[in-house]
Amino acid sequence: MITGALQVAAGGQPLLLTRRGQQRRRVFRPPQAVASDAAAAATANEEGGKVALGGSGVAVTKLGVGAWSWGDTTYWNEFQWDDRKLKAAKGAFDASIDCGITFFDTAEVYGAGISGAINSESLLGRFIKERQQKEQVDVAIATKFAALPWRFGRGSVICALKASLDRLGVSSVELYQLHWPGIWGNEDYLDGLGDAVEQGLVKAVGVSNYSEKRLRDAYQRLKKRGIPLASNQVNYSLIYRNPEENGVKAACDELGVTLIAYSPIAQGALTGKYTPENPPKGPRGRIYTPEFLTKLQPLINRIKEIGESYGRTSTQVVLNWLVCQGNVVPIPGAKNAEQAREFAGALGWSLTADEVEELRSMARQVKPVIGFPVEKL
Repeated sequence: MITGALQVAAGGQPLLLTRRGQQRRRVFRPPQAVASDAAAAATANEEGGKVALGGSGVAVTKLGVGAWSWGDTTYWNEFQWDDRKLKAAKGAFDASIDCGITFFDTAEVYGAGISGAINSESLLGRFIKERQQKEQVDVAIATKFAALPWRFGRGSVICALKASLDRLGVSSVELYQLHWPGIWGNEDYLDGLGDAVEQGLVKAVGVSNYSEKRLRDAYQRLKKRGIPLASNQVNYSLIYRNPEENGVKAACDELGVTLIAYSPIAQGALTGKYTPENPPKGPRGRIYTPEFLTKLQPLINRIKEIGESYGRTSTQVVLNWLVCQGNVVPIPGAKNAEQAREFAGALGWSLTADEVEELRSMARQVKPVIGFPVEKL
């Protein structure tokens, strides 16, 4: 997710499911706010539980966890970081693992030591080490290179990557991404990604916030070296569908590049937690205003109704909506164990094609939130 970076430099009867297009019986079941760890783990691991990142051969869980908020004091956590928030983040990590979610996305600029904060990479590395002392866990790490204006040449990518590996306490990561397009160009950065693969520092490489043209250029440049472009991480949710409209989603599908969706629950706006009378605090309150939330309520109400019919929460419905698009791995941010367990419940079931389109149609009636300026570069 790039905002933080820019601020450093948005019933009870069984349910019968059948293949899409066939009839199925659906009856009302009261939603379960949070499943037990065991139940959530079974849900997350259903049908294998993992997907390949593009053509890289690296497999990750069908849903990941974003660690942008871990240690952050520029956008999240009410601009402060303390032991309580640290324990909550550790709880989110452990609950994710318990539920079978083992894909974590971070970045060198998350946290970044501002105002006494601790870098998200350092926290993730610490959490992994502490868990490994108890049991062997297979964690897939994704982190990112910040294309800052003063960074030049392919060597800057390797230098930054080695610093990230040091903070994470690992010798390599599963996925290394260019966080946003470079102001002075991207060729050297892409060459740096290729070098990282050849040096064994990363298993797969990707980009983030790349337009269709930039995506295609990156794909071709890496292809010449026999290296697949694994992913493009972009802002994508039910109420922010730019990837569908600007050609990015179609290009990802065509090229076999996995679309990783950040802000998949619109920073909480789609969970039903916020209302016109109770908007989010901090910077999010300037995006999801009472006026916007008023217009959003019909969609929120319908999401809740659909969720109740499946015994799922609104959050689980909107995450499942993204999974239903195909070739999409959502990475919602988890601040605590409760959120992490809820996210796992988005897997192992599916909305119908009619429900997917109904929600998209209703979402069209809501004026989309403004995207991040980097998308226009």
